[in-house]
Amino acid sequence: MKATEKRKELDGLTVEQLNGKLAEARSELFNLRFKHATGQLEKVADIPAARRNVARILTYLKKKGA
Repeated sequence: MKATEKRKELDGLTVEQLNGKLAEARSELFNLRFKHATGQLEKVADIPAARRNVARILTYLKKKGA
């Protein structure tokens, strides 16, 4: 999924939906870090991508005033 598609998707969500997405993204980031620590993560580049996703969602939450 391209960045522009992600932005369009997030722009149409409500604050409650964004909070749900944020919880999912943080959970995914935790799982990736856990897998990396235990040596099970094959694609290490997923961690920075997950961090950017969390930051992107937080930006949209601030933009919407939540």
